[in-house]
Amino acid sequence: MSYSIAIVEDEDNLRLILKTYLENKGWNITEFSDGLSAMEQAEEPFHLWVLDIMLPGIDGYSIIDRIKTANPRVPVIFISARDRDTDRIVGLEMGSDDYLAKPFLPKELVLRVEKLLNRVYGNTLFHTSKIDDYLVNFETRSVALNGKIIEMSSREFDLLCLLMNHVGRVFTRQQILDELWGQDYFGSDRVVDDLVRRLRKRMKYLSLETVYAIGYRLLKTKEVTVEELQ
Repeated sequence: MSYSIAIVEDEDNLRLILKTYLENKGWNITEFSDGLSAMEQAEEPFHLWVLDIMLPGIDGYSIIDRIKTANPRVPVIFISARDRDTDRIVGLEMGSDDYLAKPFLPKELVLRVEKLLNRVYGNTLFHTSKIDDYLVNFETRSVALNGKIIEMSSREFDLLCLLMNHVGRVFTRQQILDELWGQDYFGSDRVVDDLVRRLRKRMKYLSLETVYAIGYRLLKTKEVTVEELQ
């Protein structure tokens, strides 16, 4: 399953570097450049937050308070240019799970994020995940866009789960057949094309790519404009 991670950092270059490193792990990254925009999304079902303390508008302490009120279980890593014991202590008191003082190596953040995700979620199937502005609930096997449930068949949902479990990986038609229909299936592999076509029709903003002469893959989360959603 691909994790959804929020980065809140007002330094553009640092935010881009961290986003790139985290995306290279196959995780879906949402970035915020200021405290206000992050605060507005603090109740979204991200799996983890990377949160700068000193931000324009609203500081990280105010944001973590909103995050933990909405979901006390979600892990938060504080980052800050202020390497002071008092900041670490306050962060821990407010519910942060880790603290990194700037400057730090992006790889160190990746390792800490990975460790936290494994500790909090392990190998369990998450109840919800977000991809291309769609909210996927694995417990109820449902998909919603802007709060509206999208009706889909069980096999369409199974295909979505398969692709979300392996973002960026190319699946051949035969591999999809084996995973969804079983290795005893002897029909035409064109049923896969039909299934993909139906899934695209249900989720027209899903970044599902055809790889010529090979198969299909789900790309990393893309930005969807307000105009597209209307």
